[in-house]
Amino acid sequence: MTSITFHSGLTKEHWATLSLLAQLGNVGSEVSRALRAKETKNQERLDGALDRMLELLDLTIADPKNSGATLKELCRVREVLCDFFFGENEYSSTPESLDNYFFAFALAARS
Repeated sequence: MTSITFHSGLTKEHWATLSLLAQLGNVGSEVSRALRAKETKNQERLDGALDRMLELLDLTIADPKNSGATLKELCRVREVLCDFFFGENEYSSTPESLDNYFFAFALAARS
């Protein structure tokens, strides 16, 4: 078992048992937390949410079932998120566009 840094008790193997929809729904929860922390200028909460967001997204990218076109999309999502939170926002992302993208996965995972 490989232990995870920011999500105690979560392993790479357990994460791989989740569907892609569930994985991205969980990533989206951290994106939402990061967006709220950014809006309220709470740097400590922002840093934590970003760490957890990237950890879950990296686990999703590393999951062998997420290959091919899915892997390409996941890598692009990571690029867009990093551009928004750490870069110059060259993709012109908005908090609403990011929230909407991930909300669809959360809804689908619950269905």
